[in-house]
Amino acid sequence: MIEAPVSWHTKSAPGKAGAIQHGRLWAQIGFFVLFVVAPVFDIFRYDLTQGHAIILGLDWHLGLDDFFAGRITATEAGINILLRLFLPLLGGAAIFLAIAWRWGRLYCGWLCPHFSVVETINRLMRHASGKQSLWDRKPVPPKNPDGSAFVVDARWWLVTLPLTVLFAALWAIVLITYLLPPAEVYGNLLALAPTRNQALFIGVGTLVLTLEFIFARHLFCRFGCAVGLFQSLAWMGNRGAMVIGFQRRRAADCNSCYTADGPGYAACEGVCPMRLRPRVPKHQMFTCTQCGQCIAACATVQRDSPKGTLLAWVEHEAAQQNEAQVSLTGKRD
Repeated sequence: MIEAPVSWHTKSAPGKAGAIQHGRLWAQIGFFVLFVVAPVFDIFRYDLTQGHAIILGLDWHLGLDDFFAGRITATEAGINILLRLFLPLLGGAAIFLAIAWRWGRLYCGWLCPHFSVVETINRLMRHASGKQSLWDRKPVPPKNPDGSAFVVDARWWLVTLPLTVLFAALWAIVLITYLLPPAEVYGNLLALAPTRNQALFIGVGTLVLTLEFIFARHLFCRFGCAVGLFQSLAWMGNRGAMVIGFQRRRAADCNSCYTADGPGYAACEGVCPMRLRPRVPKHQMFTCTQCGQCIAACATVQRDSPKGTLLAWVEHEAAQQNEAQVSLTGKRD
């Protein structure tokens, strides 16, 4: 029988680290649900049929119709565009980048619906192949950070591939509801009678997203996502920003990962969904999503040590002085 893929950090990460991962999981679930239902309840979408945005159930016009009808002057139209378009966009971007400047890619690791899919497929693919990504050089040893067995079974491909296609189809359908009336889109799908353009959008979108989720999901997050890129750039500009700190004076304790009852690999590296190595310098952690899974993994390995975990979030002066610098065991996944 195929065993259900329970993420290690939901069952074995100790104390605060485990609670943080549970909280992050619920944040991801909540935001994914919001992503799906926002167009349905007119929380936010742009309706191509009406030619304007809808925000919190209210029509959001730029006032250009009044200008073209001659009811307002060009100056008034310019003010409308400034107040209703540029200021909201710039204000939202400023807040978003300010958060990234201090705390890094929190949106990616804690909210992004794409990253939620990435992590889900990571876990399924590891159950199917022993690797979180097709591009990993070799499988992770079949153990969790707490030393317990991790079941690898090729039959999980029968779950992984169909679920990946379903995720891709869901994404394609949800994306089109941000542009066309959701009632029309879902009604046509239920009647198995989508319009030609709707069928084309959903079909092509499903195909492209399926390929991306299977082959390039990490590459997209690292190199192709503008939202992630600008967060990383803002984060890199602040030397005191929150970062993964490593207690270098306790470097010898990293060998706990390789004891008989340990996972048999560098746990902090093995669990990273972005396939990073958390003990390297900050500039090599450019795409870190602050998911904290490396911290939870280290806390699990060091659960019996009175000194606790070797990895922790640090910021301000501590971030400058205690930034992770090196990988010390010489062993790699």
